[in-house]
Amino acid sequence: MRNRFDEQLAILNRELIEMGALCEEVISMAANALLTGDTELARKVKPLGGEIDQKERTIEAMCLKLLLQQQPVARDLRQISAALKMITDMERIGDQAEDISEIIGFLNGRTGRDCAPIGEMATATIKMVTESVDAFVKRDMELADAVVEYDDVVDELFDQVKTSLIGMIAKHPQDGEYALDLLMIAKYFERIGDHATNIAEWVLFSVTGLHRRENVT
Repeated sequence: MRNRFDEQLAILNRELIEMGALCEEVISMAANALLTGDTELARKVKPLGGEIDQKERTIEAMCLKLLLQQQPVARDLRQISAALKMITDMERIGDQAEDISEIIGFLNGRTGRDCAPIGEMATATIKMVTESVDAFVKRDMELADAVVEYDDVVDELFDQVKTSLIGMIAKHPQDGEYALDLLMIAKYFERIGDHATNIAEWVLFSVTGLHRRENVT
């Protein structure tokens, strides 16, 4: 019975890795479309978002089946519960990549290159998503902690974006709408970083049984 359960957990991990890879791909596509002004590439994000939604449903069904049929012990129960939480965050990452790609369509051919920190934010959030899923699969608490701490980098880059866009509007008031669109895009990247942080915190819960925020006084 235990061997069968371990096999199903391994399949669950593979599905999570695949869902994480899809999240990385949609963020990368949205970022590349933003920096190149490639609206055709931006339109390819939405179908991948649909694949992420399907992965969420598949993994959710697997988790519920494990819970109902296998009667997992405490450690396994934490891992399955964490997976259920993680897929919610990953699905939202897909949604926010879609939101970014939609805004790109309104930039009238302009790119995000006028605001360099946005590209850096994209790179940082991809790193966070990749490492948070890796931490879950490897049960690597050190890596999960590093992801949580790295969110400060994304927050700092978001502050740099705001400063840059304020300067842009001051110098070129006619670019106000463009600047606001870039600010919205940056906010979505910042939210993606928050979701990656959530994933890492659930990794820590799956190993220790304590959520990181429970230790904050």
